[in-house]
Amino acid sequence: MIKKWLILLVLLFAALASYSYGFSQGIVLFVALGVILELSFWFGVIGKKKSKAGR
Repeated sequence: MIKKWLILLVLLFAALASYSYGFSQGIVLFVALGVILELSFWFGVIGKKKSKAGR
């Protein structure tokens, strides 16, 4: 469980760094990369819940 949250934190920080670099340099590619990384973060946080057996 901790590994999942660590990966999500890395994704979030990578997205923020990508946004920062992309906006400061005017490079759309890094802004797009930031969007992709942020979406990966949010899908990891929200994600599908595992169904419990017997329900």
